[in-house]
This record gives sequence, structure tokens and C-alpha cells, in this order.
Amino acid sequence: MSTLNSVSNDQLAAIAKAIAHPARIQIIRLLLSKPSCIGGEITSEVGLAQSTVSEHLRILKAAEIVTGEIEHPRVCYSLNPEKLLPLLDLLQQIASSQVTNDDACCVSENDSLMCK
Repeated sequence: MSTLNSVSNDQLAAIAKAIAHPARIQIIRLLLSKPSCIGGEITSEVGLAQSTVSEHLRILKAAEIVTGEIEHPRVCYSLNPEKLLPLLDLLQQIASSQVTNDDACCVSENDSLMCK
């Protein structure tokens, strides 16, 4: 089922913007690799200062891509993959489009872009 039509362009852009940083991609990959929640070890795994990791987590949490549950004395972070589904749908549509050079309005010729 496609979730793309129920999501606005602004919402899609916000999701893409939230993951558009190498450190946030690294955090997402780390969360994907761990079957259980992780807390303070994110800082050591990512190799960034605690304040930097906190800011990246804040951005991911604001976009609802990551959730943080307080489990005293730490916060347990986990990925919310459903939030990424609209972006996945868009990327799948792009990847599966059947545009060929004959159909494209612009084609690459001799290392330059030529528009019809």
C-alpha cells in the first residue's frame, strides 16, 4: 500500500531533511543493527561528542524517525521505520520509473546535458 499520496511535499521534505546528514545516517544504521534499544553507547559508537549526538538525536526525534523512552538512568532510543515509508515509496517510484534516453527531455551527450 502506498503512503505517498497521503503525505504532503512539505512532510516528505522534512523527513528527507532530517536524515540528510552523515552522522544521522550513521545513527540510523546503528539503530538498525541493534535488535534492542540503545542508550549512551550511541556516542561511543558514532565517535562524536555527546552534545553533537544529542543534537542529531533531537532532529531525528522531532521528525519522529527515532523515539526515545526514559528508562532510568538512561534514555533508550529506537528507530520508527514506519515514519520513513513515504520517502521509501517516493524513492521506489523514482527507481522503477521507465524513463529511457528516448523519453527523457534532457540527455547526456559528450559529458554535457542537452535538453530537447
